[in-house]
Formats: sequence, structure tokens, C-alpha cells
Amino acid sequence: MDAVPALDEPLKKTLGGTTAKVMAEHLDLHTVGDLLHHYPRRYAERGELTGLADLPLDEHVTVVAQVADARVLTFNSGRGQRLEVTLTDGSGRLQLVFFGRAVYGVRKDLVPGRRGMFSGKVGVFNRTRQLAHPAYEMLAEDTGDEAAEAWANALIPLYPACAKMESWKISQAVDVLFGSLEATGWERIADPLPESLRAERGLAALPEAFRKVHRPATKADIARARDRLKWDEAFVLQTALARRRHADAQLPAVPRAARPGGLLDGFDAELPFTLTAGQRKVSAEIFADLATEHPMHRLLQGEVGSGKTLVALRAMLAVVDTGGQAAMLAPTEVLAQQHHRSVTEMLGELAEGGRLGSAEHATRVVLLTGSMGAAARRAALLDLATGEAGIVIGTHALIEDKVMFHDLGLVVVDEQHRFGVEQRDALRSKGKQPPHLLVMTATPIPRTVAMTVFGDLETSVLDELPAGRSPIASHVVPAKDKPHFLSRAWERVREEAESGHQAYVVCPRIGDEENGTGGEDGAGQPGAGAAAEEDARRPPLAVLDVAEELAHGPLAGLRVEVLHGRMPADAKDDVMRRFAAGDVDALVATTVVEVGVNVPNATAMVIMDADRFGVSQLHQLRGRVGRGSAPGLCLLVSETPEASPARARLDAVAATLDGFELSRIDLEQRREGDVLGQAQSGVRSSLRMLAVIEDEEVIAEAREEASAIVAADPELEGYPALRTALSALLDADRERYLDKG
Repeated sequence: MDAVPALDEPLKKTLGGTTAKVMAEHLDLHTVGDLLHHYPRRYAERGELTGLADLPLDEHVTVVAQVADARVLTFNSGRGQRLEVTLTDGSGRLQLVFFGRAVYGVRKDLVPGRRGMFSGKVGVFNRTRQLAHPAYEMLAEDTGDEAAEAWANALIPLYPACAKMESWKISQAVDVLFGSLEATGWERIADPLPESLRAERGLAALPEAFRKVHRPATKADIARARDRLKWDEAFVLQTALARRRHADAQLPAVPRAARPGGLLDGFDAELPFTLTAGQRKVSAEIFADLATEHPMHRLLQGEVGSGKTLVALRAMLAVVDTGGQAAMLAPTEVLAQQHHRSVTEMLGELAEGGRLGSAEHATRVVLLTGSMGAAARRAALLDLATGEAGIVIGTHALIEDKVMFHDLGLVVVDEQHRFGVEQRDALRSKGKQPPHLLVMTATPIPRTVAMTVFGDLETSVLDELPAGRSPIASHVVPAKDKPHFLSRAWERVREEAESGHQAYVVCPRIGDEENGTGGEDGAGQPGAGAAAEEDARRPPLAVLDVAEELAHGPLAGLRVEVLHGRMPADAKDDVMRRFAAGDVDALVATTVVEVGVNVPNATAMVIMDADRFGVSQLHQLRGRVGRGSAPGLCLLVSETPEASPARARLDAVAATLDGFELSRIDLEQRREGDVLGQAQSGVRSSLRMLAVIEDEEVIAEAREEASAIVAADPELEGYPALRTALSALLDADRERYLDKG
């Protein structure tokens, strides 16, 4: 084997400097491995006429189609010429247009009846979709009968491409690379899957999989290659996660076994309700982890309103009973303040530690945020350093160097997806020994995603809602097609207010941004498909604008207030206190109310430009209503057409309250790159072939195989090719992410 592993060789060594430079700059392909893992997006058959009617606007596409007609037209009194070519697929048409000198060069190729591959950016002119000056390659047909049949049945790989590097140029580069590998030996490519595993499951060897995915003779070749390459991705990632779990199991931690007669027992005795079976089960799992000599690493997920905060508080109290401290990290000041308020209220006199007449086992609960005044901040820091405060709830301010703990025993991270790995790791490093870790998310996660994204964490699920939660009715309001529906929506808000209830109105952005777009705290994430066209049509609706229109229009006479992340902390806290007290009828807000906000009297929510939000985000927002005895109402306002993908997403949200079902829909539409890429690790997804929803069985089996191998050989000394694959498929940034999990 060469000094440089075959997959790590620079492409310029094989393809030459010019091609390699374009691939690096425009497709992020740098090595032999990068190009081999740049799989065809799909395969066209020579006789196949591709679907032209549904080509996406403003995207670079490659189509295989037949020339229907071609004509040269003149303009500017005959001084200019353009060639218009119509492609057909039997049901739809696409126009090509060429101007100037290009007309003479291409008209001889684009003869009616001939097929070719055409690549360009889809635009619209006179309501007709067209490619202007597309690159093309005609498909030769002057062959003998047998060769013609083989040619007609061949599969044409169509690659993810760009304007500077069309699909067929990528295909030509793959041909060159294959020639080089044939000459030097495919065996130079180390296979990360152990031979026994491949044999047991009947999987192709890696070189065979590469050949068949890029140059299939039949569709069966493609299926065999995909089966193997999916296993590669699942197995390598699960091995990395298994190593993380193994390493965590070796770390020391202070056991925090629950002690009778302390804060936890006192709190449980005062609870005005009975814990659900799910809350008791999950609490038992957490308490068992806390009692061990190794750090707990547990993910607590569940439906909106299932009582995750209560479960987390009981864990924090158990740690305080052992003399330790617990820290809860929240993504926004509004949520940190809400958690502090609700925890203090739930604890009652048990949160008055250090005060005259306080309960025997009382502790102190402090809040620490970036906008606190100097005196309050100094007092909170002192309480943490001396151990007077058993529980601290805060934002990123908890991570600062000046924050010192007396004995940090448990870190609770709320809404994990809002934090970078470095932030979570910085807080965990403040313990004398690694503290126990409980990660919470109110976004239900399919099992396969939990195994893949949070594969270093044990998972607990709360899927049972406490008694007393009311049903929520959800409806899509097509504001553009049926404006009277929107008028009725505001009438419903007024009716709720007149009956003594309150409402939220959620908008994608604040309204004071310089560029007029964008939100905060993850707000206003554009939806898939047609939502992008909506985004281009007008800016998203804004809190400040909508609040003013409502206060002087349909909600005139009601008490309308605004809430957004750029308000001063005391102003935000004041608004939330007054809303919770019933002094505000309608709160017009951004997604700062998405999680953690608990106002049982709020019964209605109107989400403006609902198509701008993701499916899971809509589900979270909806969970703010129906938290009391009165039924909830959620109205999803959108101007998207009825047949659009964005409207389909809204209809899906309106049709079910099952967060796990919605999370599957969300993942299927957003694809894995969003879930496994930047949102989690700061880099693009390493999963190119594996679909975490469709390939659940592969992921589960790969997890078992990887766990067994790591348990027997944690350093993978007997698996050098697997060690190489860990660095090849998981780049340095992603490795760091997994190491810090």
C-alpha cells in the first residue's frame, strides 16, 4: 500500500490540476475518496424521456430529453439571431435558447428526433420554462443492432453538478479515476467492514460497490452497491459513537444516589398531582444512572407538555440532596427566566434556603443571564461558588470563565439543538469530576435519528401527557385564496379574549432588522419546496408591523403587547409576567415563546406565514396552548397555493398532534443533511447514501455490530481499515463533535 491511502490521494494527481481545482472550489471534492463518494443523484435510461414539467425554478439541472423542434428567429431588424429549441418528454416541454455566435455552432447538433443530455439553470420567459445557453452532450445512435440495444438499455449516471462542472464532465472524471485504479490495483482501497461481517450479510466488497454505483450494468447492480454503501456509513458512524460511549463509561463521577428524607421527598410530598407512569419510569432510569460511578449521559425527549421539566427538577433535587449542585442551561433569556420562575414556584418554601424560617432542607435557586445587573450577578456568582445555591438556571452566561461551582454534579441542557457542542462541553468542564448530563428536547425524535445524532446518549422517552391537558384543534388559514378566513381568525381571537382567555400571535421576524428579513432564535426557517418562492415574493411578516395593525384594526380595544429577543431582559420579563397574570389579551411574538412558556389561560395561537417555519417548530409553538382546562386552537396562516409542498406540510401539522409522526414527516422533507449536518456538528452531513428514516434496520444492526467490536477492541487495533475510514468519512470537525458528545 502507498504511504498515502488511496482514498486520501489528492484528485489533482489523477485528474490534473484544472479539473481538480474546479471540483475543489465548486463541489468541495478534494480527494479520490471524495469523488468516489460523490454518488450519482439518479440514473437515466437511454430510452427514457425525463420529466420536464416539474423542473424546479432557479436550480441547476441535467435532463435527458429529445429535440422536438428547432428554429432560428431574428430580432433587431434582422441584425440579431436566436435559436429556440423545444425538448419533449412526451408529456411536458422545455425550451432551450441560444443567442449570437452560439446559434451557428449548435444548430447542427440539435436536430429534431435526436436525444441528448442538457444542463443549465431553469428560468422562466413568457411563462415558459427554459434553459438559456445550456451545456449539452448529444447521445450517439449510429451503432449496430446489438450495440444499439446495449446502448439503449444502458444506465446514464446523473451526478449532483454545478454550472462549472456538468454531470457528464464528472462522469468523465470518474472514468479517468477508474482507469487509474485499474492500473494501480483496486486493492489499495482499504475496506472498513470486517470480512466476517461482509460474508455474514452477503455484502459486496468496497471496490465492487464503487464500480457498480458509478457504472451499473443493471438496476440490480445499483441496489447491491447501495446496500453495501449504506452499511459503510451506518457502521462507521455507529463505531465512532460506540467509542464515545465506551470512553464515557471509563470516566469517574461522583455517585449521586437519591437519599430519603431530603429535598426530593419533601417536594414529592407537596405535589398537588400524581406523577404519570411515564414520569415515574423515566425518573427511575435517571436515578439509576445518577447512582453509578460513571457520568450519566441521557437524552430525555417527549411530547410538548409531557412534564420533562418536572422530571429534570426531581433529578436536580436528588443531586442537591447529596451535597452537589445542578445547572440548567437554556437557549434564551425568556426561557431561562420562565424556567427559573416555574422551578421557584414549584419548590415553594423549599427554594428559600438561607432565609429566616425556611424549610429544613431548603436550597437556593438562582438565575444567571448575560443582561443581569452587576450586583445581582455578583450575588449569584457568590452563591454558586460557596454552594449556597443548589440549583442555577441560566443562559450562555453560565459558561463564562468567571462562573465557578462549589460542586457541580448535574448539567441539564434544555433544547439541545440550540447549542453548539463547545458550549455544552464548557459547562461540563466546570465540575471537579465530570458531572452527570441530562439533555432535554421537546422535539420528538424518531428512533433512528436518536441512534444517529444522539448515539452517545442513552434515551428516555415521555410519550404520555399528564391528566388535565386539553385537546388542540388546528386549522390552515389560506389568507390569499380566502381572505375572509383570516378575518374570521381574528374574530376567534377576540372571542377567546372576551371569554377571559388569551392568545399568541407568532411572526417569523421582529421588524427592526436593517435588511428587512430574518428572525431570531431560529425563527423563520424557510420551508421546503414552494416556500422558497414565497420567500422571494415578499419579506416575512414582522412582530412590530403585525402588532400595530392588530391593535388599530381587528383587535382594537384588546390589550396587545409584543415580545421578541432583542427587547431588554427586564422588559421581556415584565411582558411575560403580565401575560401570565392575565393582563395581556394578545401577545405578538417571535419564536421566543416556542418552548418552556407555560400560561394555562392562553387558549389560541395564530401563526403568521406559517409556511416559513419547520414542521417540528410549528408543533412546538402549538404546544403553548391547551395547557389548561379549556381547549386550545391553533390557526396556521399562509399565502401558499393549495397544491404546494409548503401547504402539504401545514396540512400535515393540522392533521395530527403526534409529535413523533410529525418528526418523521419533517425529516423526510428536510432530508438528513439538515438533521445530521450543520445543525448538529457544524459541517455537512457524512451520510450520502443512508436515509435515517428508511434504513432503520441497517442503523440498528450496525449499532449492535459496532458496539460488539468496540467492547472487544476499543482502540480498533485489529481493524486498521476501520480506523482509516473513521477519519475519511468523518472529518476533523465532526470527529471533535463526536468526541465531545
